[in-house]
Amino acid sequence: MTGPRPAAAFQIRPASEDDLDVIAGFEIDIARASFGDEAIEDPALHRKRVAGALGKPGEVTLVAVATGAPAVPVGWAWLSGRTNSLTGARYGNFRSLATADVPGRGQVAELLMQAVLQASDQAGFVHLTGKVHASNLGMRALYRKFGFEATHITMERRPAPGSPDPTARPGPAAPPGLPGSPA
Repeated sequence: MTGPRPAAAFQIRPASEDDLDVIAGFEIDIARASFGDEAIEDPALHRKRVAGALGKPGEVTLVAVATGAPAVPVGWAWLSGRTNSLTGARYGNFRSLATADVPGRGQVAELLMQAVLQASDQAGFVHLTGKVHASNLGMRALYRKFGFEATHITMERRPAPGSPDPTARPGPAAPPGLPGSPA
């Protein structure tokens, strides 16, 4: 005999305009994790970006809320539908997933990921793509848990300001007797 199931601690619902301030905070957290000191931390900019996606066809904007506090998001996910310009195939661009630092944070992330995958399936997407910063081990583990695998690596080189031109190559030594050559 089994007893009654415990109530779910979190629920997923569509994001709304009332959530924009909290979502902008999540987007800033994502920017910091992805870009460090170069993160764009303007709440108005993030709010505007997300507001443009709310309710728009091809955009899936979801929040996780505690069952007893449905007005306060504790997690956020964003999936955008895209079309491959070469094949015409529809795919999902997994743009964002973030959670507040709350007990059950891992459960929130998993519920959001499940909801994104379900939305992707319902939209008929051929596949999903998503980016994650190399140092974001938590998100990388979540992606792996749900069957994602790395397919591309972005390599960057950022010389320090004032450092010599990294593309300048020393030329061959000038023959003796020419200007700039040892005598």
